Amino acid sequence: MSMDDAITLWRPVGPAELRLIEAAAFGGFPPRLPEQPIFYPVLNEAYAVQIARDWNVKADGAGYVTRFAVRRDFLERYPVQQAGGRQHLEYWIPAEDLEAFNDALLGRIEVVAEFR
Repeated sequence: MSMDDAITLWRPVGPAELRLIEAAAFGGFPPRLPEQPIFYPVLNEAYAVQIARDWNVKADGAGYVTRFAVRRDFLERYPVQQAGGRQHLEYWIPAEDLEAFNDALLGRIEVVAEFR
């Protein structure tokens, strides 16, 4: 599968989620907690930076931005959601679909920014 068949996404995470991603050898995201019914990767790095810097640091003392590629054919079943301004675009992946999402990853999850 070529990268033309992939969509690059980002996800802001806190230290606890990053440790779980590291434990999975950067090959997938951890299962959602009961109070987290959706997994929301975002469509642009600036939005992920905003969340990691402004929310994760405040809540957890640090925030990280991850980048990863997902098979386009997998994402086509989920509409893009606007969660605020025009740049606040995300996919809402139901928690029960996260394992299939992880299976649709192409390559490894990368940490591209860190905030404290």
